[in-house]
Amino acid sequence: MPRVTAAPAAAPTVPAPVSSDASEWGRVAEDGTVEVREGDDWRPVGQYPDGTPDEALAYYARKFDDFAVKLGTLETRAQGGGSSASDLTKQAKHLLDEVTGAAAVGDLAGLRTRIETLISSLSEAAAKEAEAAKEALDAAIAERTVIVEKAEAIAGRDLAKVQWKQVTVEMTELFDAWQAHQQNGPRLPKGTAQQLWKRFRDARSTVDKARRAFFSELDDVHRAARDVKSRLVERAEALAPRGIDGIPAYRTLLDEWKAAGRAGRKADDALWAKFKAAGDALYAARAEQAAAEEADSAPRIEAREALLEEAKAVADEPNLKRARQLLTRIQRQWDEVGRIFPREKERALDDRMRSIEQALKSCEDVDWKKNNPETKARANDMSSQLLDAIEKLEQELAAAEKAGDKKAVKEATEALAARRAWLSALGA
Repeated sequence: MPRVTAAPAAAPTVPAPVSSDASEWGRVAEDGTVEVREGDDWRPVGQYPDGTPDEALAYYARKFDDFAVKLGTLETRAQGGGSSASDLTKQAKHLLDEVTGAAAVGDLAGLRTRIETLISSLSEAAAKEAEAAKEALDAAIAERTVIVEKAEAIAGRDLAKVQWKQVTVEMTELFDAWQAHQQNGPRLPKGTAQQLWKRFRDARSTVDKARRAFFSELDDVHRAARDVKSRLVERAEALAPRGIDGIPAYRTLLDEWKAAGRAGRKADDALWAKFKAAGDALYAARAEQAAAEEADSAPRIEAREALLEEAKAVADEPNLKRARQLLTRIQRQWDEVGRIFPREKERALDDRMRSIEQALKSCEDVDWKKNNPETKARANDMSSQLLDAIEKLEQELAAAEKAGDKKAVKEATEALAARRAWLSALGA
């Protein structure tokens, strides 16, 4: 409960001592009955038959002093602050009940007045405490309601599409926050606390049920995939005696493996290690064969490398006919060398030879276009037309210069330059 400093309005800074003078407030009858004076009346408080009157008064005066000490302690705590005003009020009221009609000798009326003054001074502080407690309670209810609403929001999602790792973390954090709030926050009214807990529990139950269903279904999927992949491993291992010939079948099995789905990380890793080992054995056999074929192809590779060096002369031969003859002879020798392994090496050598063939063909195409009779005829006809046009423009230019017509000179000059450029392009 919040602590509010409670300072008595009418109490002095240091409580005045209450007189416990037995002779002033008490007396003893001849039969040993002890009486206390309250106002103008005397009230019997008990008997003390086995002692002197002074001892009897002292005995009951000590009881009064005990009450006075309790009151002084309460006043000190109220002035010092840090104690709950409502708790102090309860204790002061209890002390007032004890003092009223108490079997004690002293200024009981004065003591009651001081207690009532203390209770009065604490009332305002107790009211502030109650208000602060209500505010704290309202805030606590709001905070716990936020936790509940977050849990309900998670439960309201499409739980078939969530990331369960993230959702589990979120729900765990909310439950931890609920417990911390319950342990460290103010105590909520029972009805409110039960209502909020029921909402939170229902949301949590909805999420837990969906999670269990998801992982149960996932276990079934993993189990089915695990069975399929276990059989694929057996089939892959059975290919070992076939060596290289088993590689196409293994590739088919690999496609089936990819389509089988996940079997869970641990199972997948273990099964894949076996499946891959079976494939590695087949590919190792192919690698051994490729190494043997490459060693056997070494002389043929050297022969084709030599032919490529010789074929470089094709590009340097200005006579295209002789260049074609040279390349044709090299191509014939190239084919006579025979097949080369590995195939990648053969393709690389063929590509180099093909680039030489394409370069020669490009030169032959250019030469054909240039020396084609039909093309030459069209070019000659065009050249004749251009020559006629140039001659005519030269005459027009001379006439314009003679006449001093600058515009005509400019037009004739530009037209003449254009036609000369066309004539140059035709090679005339």
